[in-house]
Amino acid sequence: MNTVKKTKRGIYLLDKAKTLPEVAGCYLMKSTSDKILYVGKAKNLKKRVKSYFDSSAKTLKTTFLVSHIHDFEFIVTQTDAEALVLENNLIKEHSPKYNVRMKDDKSYPYIVIDTDEPFPRVKYLRRPQRKNGRIFFGPFPYGASVSQLAKVLTKTFKLRDCTLSEMKRRKKPCLLYQMNQCSAPCVDYISEENYDRELSKVKDILLAKNKAKKVIREVHEQMMNLATKEEFEKASIIRDHLEVFQNYIENTQKQNVEFIKDEKDVDIIAYYAGEEEIDISIYMVRSGLLIGQKNLSFLNSGLIENTESEVISYLMQYYTQTAEILPQYIYSDFEEDNISLFEKALNTSLEREMKIKIPKGRFREIYQLTQTHAQEAQRVRMENQESVFVALNKLQALLSLKERPRVIECYDVAIWQGSSPTASQIVFTDGKPDKNKYRYYHLQEREEGNNDFAMMKEVISRRIEHDDLPDLFLIDGGKAQVSVVCAVLKELNKEIPVVGIAKAKTLAEKDYKKNNEKTQERLIIPGRANPFFLEKSPSLLKLCVAMRDEAHRFSRKLHHKQEKKRLFHSWLDEVEGIGNKTKQKIMRHKHFSKESMRELSAEHLAALFGIQKSAAQRIKNYLEKLI
Repeated sequence: MNTVKKTKRGIYLLDKAKTLPEVAGCYLMKSTSDKILYVGKAKNLKKRVKSYFDSSAKTLKTTFLVSHIHDFEFIVTQTDAEALVLENNLIKEHSPKYNVRMKDDKSYPYIVIDTDEPFPRVKYLRRPQRKNGRIFFGPFPYGASVSQLAKVLTKTFKLRDCTLSEMKRRKKPCLLYQMNQCSAPCVDYISEENYDRELSKVKDILLAKNKAKKVIREVHEQMMNLATKEEFEKASIIRDHLEVFQNYIENTQKQNVEFIKDEKDVDIIAYYAGEEEIDISIYMVRSGLLIGQKNLSFLNSGLIENTESEVISYLMQYYTQTAEILPQYIYSDFEEDNISLFEKALNTSLEREMKIKIPKGRFREIYQLTQTHAQEAQRVRMENQESVFVALNKLQALLSLKERPRVIECYDVAIWQGSSPTASQIVFTDGKPDKNKYRYYHLQEREEGNNDFAMMKEVISRRIEHDDLPDLFLIDGGKAQVSVVCAVLKELNKEIPVVGIAKAKTLAEKDYKKNNEKTQERLIIPGRANPFFLEKSPSLLKLCVAMRDEAHRFSRKLHHKQEKKRLFHSWLDEVEGIGNKTKQKIMRHKHFSKESMRELSAEHLAALFGIQKSAAQRIKNYLEKLI
């Protein structure tokens, strides 16, 4: 029985739901602070929203969602497909807590050529953004060798390596031109026509087909000509480049199994619903060749809609926000109504035509392979305890929580150079970094200096002032630090679970190296006599250590910024009209001091520091005013 229905608010929400129109649209469930908790779509708004607040049986997640709903809004659409498009956009905009959100297992590298730029360059990118004029090669299932390939292609065919802004600013060729590794398009040493001819050779090699062999023969002839002229050093460089090209072509032809005879760009999608999680497997076929695979997963018990509807909503996020290269066709064994809905929504969102079909014949064989992969990927992850959901479920059990903690915040408190205390806040959502929610706190300096407890109390007190609180606080520290946070939360009347991560000291510090023993990570849990040793749960150990390390990394990033400010901040900042480069030139010089500079004329200052006379005169005028 739903707990909300017993309250006046629950009765109000049920009565309000009964007045909704019986048309397609989206609904937005909201908290008491007007925060969007969940976005859903429906063919019939009245029937769907009303089902949340009646007494029918619900999943555990739905029950918790309903218990937090204070109100809801709705948006009417003309069709189911429009509702799916709108739902995707609203999830992207609001990141609701109870919606399943996109979590990609990996990113593949690409080589990208942007033909909209003058004299296009070869770029090695992960997660490149879709953009008109861009030609994509990949994705490649391996990374470092492709990065090397991009560099070697640029050098061999003397393509631009600098950014567009650098090229526009340049007045004379750079060092790469002198090293015979660039054709200097920045100063018009090569025409666009000749540059494009070299660029086409790069494309031929990247496609790794018949034309690649012709290009390699040409490069080989260049090497032999240089050897004939006894320019052996240049010839040896080209020999090394040829080896990179040959390895790339051989590896590409070995790994790219021909799956489809017709040259089509196709994604084959299958999903497997296990007891704990749902895995989606995507086999990517480009130009008839299998070039890679994506595995996406989310928690089974986290479903609000039926499984296939949630899978399609998830795939909408993938194709509109994450997928770099879009296929012409998608093959999957969805229900026919869902195929039509998904196809219309995708084409509307992407403003291009993609066909979604039920797999038959050869495509059916590949679909079954994809389905097997989804099931096996989940099995392997579960058996090796690599699932982040295993870690989150373990946390839920250890802390006796009513629901799995999705949003966890971790803090690192530090003092920079004996003063300027700071705290870094990092956030993991569903076990993955949520960098948009990372924050820095500049804390009060205290007379007693380093007071970890007072600083922790300050940062948690300030954090609680803001809405959108996490499901769990993870503190880098032992029992004392955890107690401080618990006391602050109690004082502010906030019920948020707290745990600490600390190393166990089973030996004296001096004995660690001698005995060659590692410290054990432990989880400090309030109310529990003994800590939980994290080695008992590899997945939870991995998650907690990753969060603590990320908090330290983020904290160091702030300190590096502060150090940079300190190095490049001085009385020169008070001199108007001189730029940062001029300041850095002066500050790095051994004669940089007010006293020594006062004695020199503007001309001497300009000559000594290698700066413009106008800047030197401004500095001289400033120094004279100080006397």
